[in-house]
Amino acid sequence: MALIVFVLLLLALLFGPGLWVRQVMKKYRHPENRYPGTGAELARLLLDAHELRQVEVEETPGGDHYDPLEKAVRLSPDNFHGRSLTAITVAAHEVGHAVQDHTGYPPLHLRTRLVRAIAPVERIGAGVLMLAPFIGGFTRAPGIGVIMLLAGLATLASSTAVHALTLPTEFNASFARALPMLDAHRILKDVDRRHARRLLTAAALTYVSASLASLLNIARWWAILRR
Repeated sequence: MALIVFVLLLLALLFGPGLWVRQVMKKYRHPENRYPGTGAELARLLLDAHELRQVEVEETPGGDHYDPLEKAVRLSPDNFHGRSLTAITVAAHEVGHAVQDHTGYPPLHLRTRLVRAIAPVERIGAGVLMLAPFIGGFTRAPGIGVIMLLAGLATLASSTAVHALTLPTEFNASFARALPMLDAHRILKDVDRRHARRLLTAAALTYVSASLASLLNIARWWAILRR
C-alpha cells in the first residue's frame, strides 16, 4: 500500500504541474475573440512601448519563448494569431523576458548561459546511456557500465535542475514585468485580471513542468538498462 501511495505521489509530482498548465492555457483560449488585438499585435505594442523595436515577433511551432540570442519573441500559432485571454497573457509574459534582457536582469543572463552550456552535455548524456550496456559487456566490468549509466542519467536530468534553479526568472517575467505592463496599458478587462494571474503562473511553470515530465524518460531508461 505504501508503495502504491509513493508511486501515485511521484506521478502527481511529475505530471501534475504539466497537466495543470495545459488545463489553464486551454481554459482561457475561449472565447477566441475576447480581445480586439492578437497576441502578436500586443507583443509588438509592448515592445515598442519599451523602445525594443529591434526585437522581432515571430510565429513558431516550437512553443512560446523569448530568444535572447536572436532577440525575438516567438509565439505558437494559437497565441500569435489568437485574441483570447491566453494569447495576450502569454504574449505579455514573453515580452517580460525581452524587457529582462534589455535591462540586464542577471538571472535571465545566467539561465541563458546555463542552457547553452548544458545543451552539448545533454547530447553527451544521451550517447553515454546508449553506450553504457555495451561498454559494460565489452569490458566485462559491470562497475564501468553502472558508472556510465549514472553519468548519463545525471546529465539528462540537468535541464530540470536548470529550470528549477531559474524559476524566479519566470515569476519575475510574469508578475514584475507582464502584469504591470498589462495594467499600465489597460489591456485587461477588469473581470479577467484574476484569471490572468493564473495564466501568468502557468506561463512561469511551463519549462519546469516539461522538465519534470522528461524525468519519466530517464526512469524508463533506468528500467531498460537494468534488464
